[in-house]
Parts: sequence; C-alpha cells; structure tokens
Amino acid sequence: MIEAPVIEFGGWIGGALILAAYALVTTGRLSGKSAMFQGMNVVGAAGLTLNGWAHGAVPVAALDAAWCAIGVAALAGIAVRRRSAQ
Repeated sequence: MIEAPVIEFGGWIGGALILAAYALVTTGRLSGKSAMFQGMNVVGAAGLTLNGWAHGAVPVAALDAAWCAIGVAALAGIAVRRRSAQ
C-alpha cells in the first residue's frame, strides 16, 4: 500500500500540473495540441486518480482516469504524426 503522504503529494502535484497546463494554454504560451500539454495532463490526472481512489472518491477517480486516458490517446496520436512526418 502506498503511504498517505505520497498519495497526498501526488494529488497536490497532479492538481498543480493540470492547473498549470490550463493556464499555459489559456495564456497562449502552450498549444493544446502539444506533447507538453498532454503530458502535463496525463501525469496530473494520474496523480489525482490515485488520490481520489485512495480517499474513496470514486467519481473523481473515474473522471481523472478518463482524463488520463484521453491524454494518453492524444500523446499516441502526436507520436504517430511525428513518425509519419519523418
């Protein structure tokens, strides 16, 4: 079992990453189609999924797991496009 401080840290870092990604896209400093944006969302959502699950917040964990899956799919699409452009 993962220790409580690690779960809390993962949740806080996850939330901060998602918030930062949103702020960067909103201010035009990052593209919503970039690997960086999607990566920040994947890592952030993974941390929040773990935190939500550990606290028994199943709806939150499910939402963040879906958020993470969407980001992983987007990253896979970015990788495919990069390979085909070479």
